[in-house]
Amino acid sequence: MKKLLMVCLALVMGVGMGAAAEKPAQKKTVTTVFVTDIDCEHCVKKIMNNVPVLGKGVKDVKVDLPKKEVTVVYDSSKNNDETIVKGFASLKVKAEPKKAPEKK
Repeated sequence: MKKLLMVCLALVMGVGMGAAAEKPAQKKTVTTVFVTDIDCEHCVKKIMNNVPVLGKGVKDVKVDLPKKEVTVVYDSSKNNDETIVKGFASLKVKAEPKKAPEKK
């Protein structure tokens, strides 16, 4: 009887370890450049001081004031461009993803 219990216990542990060893959800990091309406250093500080407002999964934010662009690096499993645009709107900053130049 003890041998049967030990075999069953070993099987249950083996199945549990196999399930735990499955691949975790892959994180895909996305970099998007947003064209904004910022025009002063105050706007830059407002964005940089409120990065969490842009949503979950934001890894990095860089602001280029002369080009009026904000580059956001984020985890696409936790966030998307639309949510980030809404985050900018809550800061009263108009933003839209910059379109890549068309290839001929």
